[in-house]
Amino acid sequence: MKNDQQAVTRLLQTWDRGSKSTRAKILQEFIQENTNKTGPELELEFAHAASLFLTRLTAWLRLTYMMGTHVQLQLKAITIFVGSSSGHKFLAEFLEVGGVLTVLEILGLKQAKEEDKAQALKLLMHVVSAGRRYKELVCESFGIRAVAECLAKSNSEETQDLARNLLHQLSNGNPKYEVQVYKALIALLKAASPKAQQMAAQTLRIIQPVIGAANPTIVDPVLILLKSLHLEVQYEACELIKDLMKYSVRNALLKGLVSLLKPTKDEIQESADSIIADPDVPQLQAPLPVYVQQAAAAKMIGILAKESPEISESLVQLRAVHGLLFAMGNTLYADSQRQAGITLEFFVRSYHLVNDRVKEALGDKFYEEFMLQPDNMFVNMTSIQADVLVSNKVNIPGVMDVQE
Repeated sequence: MKNDQQAVTRLLQTWDRGSKSTRAKILQEFIQENTNKTGPELELEFAHAASLFLTRLTAWLRLTYMMGTHVQLQLKAITIFVGSSSGHKFLAEFLEVGGVLTVLEILGLKQAKEEDKAQALKLLMHVVSAGRRYKELVCESFGIRAVAECLAKSNSEETQDLARNLLHQLSNGNPKYEVQVYKALIALLKAASPKAQQMAAQTLRIIQPVIGAANPTIVDPVLILLKSLHLEVQYEACELIKDLMKYSVRNALLKGLVSLLKPTKDEIQESADSIIADPDVPQLQAPLPVYVQQAAAAKMIGILAKESPEISESLVQLRAVHGLLFAMGNTLYADSQRQAGITLEFFVRSYHLVNDRVKEALGDKFYEEFMLQPDNMFVNMTSIQADVLVSNKVNIPGVMDVQE
């Protein structure tokens, strides 16, 4: 592109009279020649008339984004202006014409392509990178909800990753809206997409210390993640639970974990129905989500108990031992039995009182078999032994003596 006034005038006239394909070609050339240029360099390129071209870009985008006409190309070209170093003037012009609202609307369009959404998110990232006032502007435009919904509904990992990063940026150095971002991430834990769940949990771990207090509404969604058949989701859920032990929701989480050891008949039936309703789950291989959750809870209880004597005692008082014995009797899911056995052994070896009550509940012979191979005894478990486990009445109000 020539940087004399006449060449720029010809370019703008060609744009004004040009068809869609003509404009697309102009955009491609512009992107190729001007990516990473600074604001002053762009002004020089357009003989100090760059704003005239940017105005045409934003106007065409507003007119055509609903139809999906070269949306990614337009957004890329606008991003060159908005993201240019020392190009604050271009950012201001983009905001003045309602550019942020248009870009946020693109994120919510059902017909929008994933690459269009990804480019829209990149453009928004440049806007929020300009400072706190711009983060607030995006949030005031209902940007948190738009970006969170984009993350939840997208089927592209690149788009999801960009949305996650943008949410993180909107929470960072933006005290007026950080709690709103935090609540949006909690809502994302319930998303249908496992990737969205994983990313939401990861980001919550980053911003939770910034927020300070943990919102009580985080408890149920985090525990529900333990039903996931995706190991990466399970991992992030467990790490988030560990982090949340520092906050006021600790007791609610511990109670919740213990309650998961004993799913009700209604919960089991509901879990079975959910598998039947999900065409993506292979019917024969898939365990009931409620049993996956039971096994994960048993494992998590063991992890938490080993990290803190105080938490360990709280779990015993919350009847974790009773629940672990019950889970060990779940002959329909071996991992529940294995994880419960491993965790129960820790409590038995840690506290004299737990040891005595478990021995009393199981009887000498069964107790010896359990202690011999706590992680594997379910292989040879009899139906009578399973009945003993699921009907146990163990209730330990407190543990004071720790075994050496």
